[in-house]
Order: sequence, then structure tokens, then C-alpha cells
Amino acid sequence: MTNTITAGPLTAEAFAPFGDVLDCAGAPDKMINAGLCERYHDRARLDFEKGRAGLNLFNAQPRSLPYALDLMERHPLGSQAFIPMSEHPFLICVAGDVGGVPGAPLAFLSEPGQAINFHRNTWHGVLTPLHGPGLFAVVDRIGDGDNLQEHHFEQPYIITG
Repeated sequence: MTNTITAGPLTAEAFAPFGDVLDCAGAPDKMINAGLCERYHDRARLDFEKGRAGLNLFNAQPRSLPYALDLMERHPLGSQAFIPMSEHPFLICVAGDVGGVPGAPLAFLSEPGQAINFHRNTWHGVLTPLHGPGLFAVVDRIGDGDNLQEHHFEQPYIITG
């Protein structure tokens, strides 16, 4: 039996249990740079245990839908923000924790101008751009300790758009 999940739109409300949607929704918090720049303040809850924030660049191979989700991971020591460096959508898969393993996944499709921040210890799929280039700036925890746990599903979930 195949488990199929239809990816829905990425909204702040639907994604809230897993992290933050980073976008310019709503009014800016203030105008800066002589009134030429809108500032949307403090959009992500960055959370690092015994470490510091680092800015990394990830260049992932594009994937396509339907997508077979067979691996999820989480980072118990820090949040992780993914900021696309193009206007292309990407696929985000997340799941709640059920006894130390991911529960039934949910899938979201980003819109141009959206980025995400996974809360610490959130099960999520690997970086899944749907178009090239798959270049992302990633704000991640830098520090000692094992900050990666992986779970392989016996049967993949098929994600459709």
C-alpha cells in the first residue's frame, strides 16, 4: 500500500507547529534606509543549544513531483532556517514526533519570496528544491555535539502537488 500526501500551500498558520514562515506578509515593522527599505523584524525563532549561529550555503539537486519521501531528519540542538536564493518554489515535508520517530508527514509548497525556519527538534525532509538552481542560504547551529538524527521509512510516502 502506498501512502500518498498532497502538498498544500505554505502558510504561517499551518506551519506554526513545526517552525516559522519567513516572508513579508503584513505591514512592515518600520521603514529604514531613508524610507527606501521596509523592515520585517524578528521573523524567525532561532534557537541554539551550546553553540552559535552559522550561515551556510547549500546547493541541492532539484527534485520533481511526485516525490518519494523516504528519509526525515531532525536537529535536537538547534533550529535551522532555509532561505532560497532564487524565486523558485521548494517542497517542505514535516512531521510531529511520535515516540522518538516521525509521525505522519505533512507537505507544503512554498511561494516565491517565502523561506522557512524549522524549530529545534522538528522532523523534516531533506532540502527539496523543485527547480534549479537549488541554492539556499542556511542559518544553522555551529558547535560540538550530535545535532543530526535520521529516520528512514520502511515504505516511502509519495508527495504530489
